[in-house]
Amino acid sequence: MTAALLHRYLAGHRRVFDAIEALAGEITTAAERLAQCLRDGGKILLCGNGGSAADCQHLAAEFTGRFQAERVPLAALALTTDSSALTCIGNDYGFEHVFARQVHALGRPGDCLVGISTSGRSSNVLRAMALARERGLSTIGLLGRDGGDIAPQCDLAVVVPGSDTARIQEAHLFIEHAWCALVEHALSEQLSKQGHLHAHRHDQ
Repeated sequence: MTAALLHRYLAGHRRVFDAIEALAGEITTAAERLAQCLRDGGKILLCGNGGSAADCQHLAAEFTGRFQAERVPLAALALTTDSSALTCIGNDYGFEHVFARQVHALGRPGDCLVGISTSGRSSNVLRAMALARERGLSTIGLLGRDGGDIAPQCDLAVVVPGSDTARIQEAHLFIEHAWCALVEHALSEQLSKQGHLHAHRHDQ
């Protein structure tokens, strides 16, 4: 029984990952936009709930720390980490506003908001994405199922098909790591050509 369940999970995992190949264009385009945002002096803001909140923190850490390459830190901030802000906004305005108010306070034109939602229907992510577009931020959605209500609020949506939240989350993590590698590659090429990569590293 246990082995059969494991094989069923593995089969579902393979089906979702097979589907990712069709998303290669969207994944690489999103990485290019993230790299361009950082190249132009912008920052990446991230929001999501539950496991997607953990993904936001993971991705922000890979950018501000490092993924694989030794390089300068990259500006990324998870809007899921400040418990005082989250509880204050949630208590005073409602949980659906916990990300939008932070975007209003911290987001600037040229920044990029990444909204992560396995359902594509998280109301607080939706509000944040809509506000980000109004305020001149670019918006990238990392979504599941059919993209839900959030997809239309995205300048670019990467939608992992399927109905199993756990399998979608596994695919999201793969895509997030792919973004890290692609962004590092894009920026390290530019910085190496300008002769800044090692200078910045030694100055810090």
